[in-house]
Amino acid sequence: MRLTVLGGGGFRVPLVYRALLEDAGDEAGRITELVLHDTDPGRLDTIAAVLAQQAAGRPHAPAVRATTDLDDALRGTDFVFSAIRVGGLSGRAADERSALAEGVLGQETVGAGGVLYGLRSVPAAVTIAERVAAVAPDAWVINFTNPAGMVTEAMQRVLGERVIGICDSPVGLCRRATRALGADPERAEFDYVGLNHLGWLRGLRVDGRDRLPELLADTAALDSFEEGKLFGADWLRTLGALPNEYLHYYYFNREAVEALRSSTATRGEFLREQQAAFYSSASADDPARAARLWEDTRMEREATYMAESRESTGGWQRDTCDLDGGGYDRVALALMRAIARDERTTLILNVRNAGTVAGLDDDAVIEVPCRVDASGAAPLPVGAVAPGQLGLMLTLKDVERSVIAAAESGERRHAVRALALHPLVDSVRVAERILERRAG
Repeated sequence: MRLTVLGGGGFRVPLVYRALLEDAGDEAGRITELVLHDTDPGRLDTIAAVLAQQAAGRPHAPAVRATTDLDDALRGTDFVFSAIRVGGLSGRAADERSALAEGVLGQETVGAGGVLYGLRSVPAAVTIAERVAAVAPDAWVINFTNPAGMVTEAMQRVLGERVIGICDSPVGLCRRATRALGADPERAEFDYVGLNHLGWLRGLRVDGRDRLPELLADTAALDSFEEGKLFGADWLRTLGALPNEYLHYYYFNREAVEALRSSTATRGEFLREQQAAFYSSASADDPARAARLWEDTRMEREATYMAESRESTGGWQRDTCDLDGGGYDRVALALMRAIARDERTTLILNVRNAGTVAGLDDDAVIEVPCRVDASGAAPLPVGAVAPGQLGLMLTLKDVERSVIAAAESGERRHAVRALALHPLVDSVRVAERILERRAG
């Protein structure tokens, strides 16, 4: 089978290849060819060198081919993994600064930054969906392009339910919470509901018993993992649920904005400089050195993830088990295996609502546990969503759809609406000025 990675020169592509190398399935049911597509041939060459070193000594490693031609990359593929970054890290840094200049959150997928990123990402993602429909209509598209829920919904308007969105945040939360109980995440079932980067873990069943109340009552256990430290035991008990880490930007917005404004560099600026150094130093002619540089850079990237939020809640360091980086790549592999081999499994994915969450229409893309097999992904039933959670979901879904409308029509009024209605943007005038900065 063939997998095409769009954004194939991206820094995290070796994580995907690492997951493919770990797949020991029969050749008929595993990826044997990997096609990398990117608009930057230099980045493609560098990442291909890292992959060559990863494949060294592995006779069954998937063959790798790189191309800058989109139709060539898509034609004949079985799966498409979309992880593009329109505007690059310079675009992300500009988004963050545009928001922070107005005193509101500057973050890649949340708040004004997420809206601006969506305005760039959605048109490109729709073009990709149209090309998939034209040259690879039987392919499954796995979307990791951010903002993932918004982009997935836009692509589904072209390709339907053959587009499935993934994210590493829910699986990381669920695994950390289960480990805090001393239980095996592989034996647990999770009641998780929300939108991408806006979800809550509301139940954690191990051997048929919901152990989330036990976890919420144990301050020491809560203090042992990332979300417990981010939100604090008292607030988590007040919520009665464990929020996705990105909800820190909502629940502790003032602290998050202050931490970001006082930092010498935004996350986008840090990654832009870090990755520029990697791509300029790594040589396609020396795969072993390229792979070493990649791993060193990756570890620094993981260790500094959400550093400002951690600084504002005590300055703690990430646990070593969270530095592995094996999140979205393993979800993607599990998803492909379930579809290709009809290996039924349950994964938290971004899929069409289809009546799952009352209050949202059927076509709204939500993030919930899904049953996955050869027919694709189907959301599992969820219980009633708390009013405060549903209210946020409805508001953010309106924001997402305003972004999609702006991308489709090119009309500024939809972009203003998306920014102004976001709960982390506190003024229509602020929304207008942020857009003016972006245009300038």
